[in-house]
Amino acid sequence: MMAWMERLNADPLPWLLEPDPENPGVRYCALTGLLDRPADDPEVRRARADVMATGPVPAILAAQRPDGSWVKPGSGYAPKYTGTVWSVIFLAQLGADGEDPRVRAGCEHLLNHGRSPFGGFTAVMTQSPAGMIHCLQGNLCAALLALDWAGDARLEEALDWLARSITGEGIAPAGQKDAAVRYYRSGNSGPGFACSANSHRPCAWGAVKAMLALGKVLPAARTPAMQDAIAAGVRFLLEGNPALADYPTPFDTKPSGSWFKFGYPIAYVTDVLQNLEALTALGCGDDPRLADALDLLLRKQDTQGRWKMEYTYNGKMWVDVEAKGQPSKWVTLRALRVLKRADA
Repeated sequence: MMAWMERLNADPLPWLLEPDPENPGVRYCALTGLLDRPADDPEVRRARADVMATGPVPAILAAQRPDGSWVKPGSGYAPKYTGTVWSVIFLAQLGADGEDPRVRAGCEHLLNHGRSPFGGFTAVMTQSPAGMIHCLQGNLCAALLALDWAGDARLEEALDWLARSITGEGIAPAGQKDAAVRYYRSGNSGPGFACSANSHRPCAWGAVKAMLALGKVLPAARTPAMQDAIAAGVRFLLEGNPALADYPTPFDTKPSGSWFKFGYPIAYVTDVLQNLEALTALGCGDDPRLADALDLLLRKQDTQGRWKMEYTYNGKMWVDVEAKGQPSKWVTLRALRVLKRADA
């Protein structure tokens, strides 16, 4: 047994590695993310082929329009959770092959129709900068990196905007309306993760998504702006206690209960486990400020070393993924990846 598995109540790896036509992506991700098998490993190749043949990925692709979009052309944020934005995000999270022509067509549509003139992704059909928001930008940048778009000039622009919108570099305040590049009162309204959806206070949901995306950029490829943004994100997320999710809220209310319900796939809502995913991917696994969150994670496993599906978009996506309230291979996979990185 690998050292990081010693804190588990039992070994769930055989369960994750078994052939599963309903969720073939779990086996693929376990082989590559837990056992470190290379992409050219025969088992990995077969597992990736299975992802494209059965389960949720082909169901999502079956709903794709000829122009590469889902539901309707354009920026793709609406409708939740079947539009182009969500379809691409979920395809990436479920292990889709980024080289598949249908997947590439969806990404192309998004890159061509979903960005504002400032470079970042926007939620509005007019491609206005007013619709840029960290949770959306982080989700999409992370998805496109997972789908092998690193190096694409359009994605590089989006990543640059994501980083600078966190630090404020080269961006005028929202009130300076004659500036060529500025924040807007809607969406990301200022540096430091300020967001109109959080009453212009720093939004931890957006910060987690942004850190997930920037953490997927190879360290050698991170620009100074990205490095500064990562430092700001880590500092912000560790200022509070990740186990309590005691981050700013619109009216100083208690944290959303969604923080403490683990699920998959994940849209704009964030949970404690995703915060751990982001921070451990950035090398913070041994930071003592993560100890409480890691303890929370371990307490949520059952006697078989499995984690339940507590939050789901079933009934709202193109296809259901597992069952709420039942042991979840996807959530268990997420938990094991965090524990592995924390022990590295």
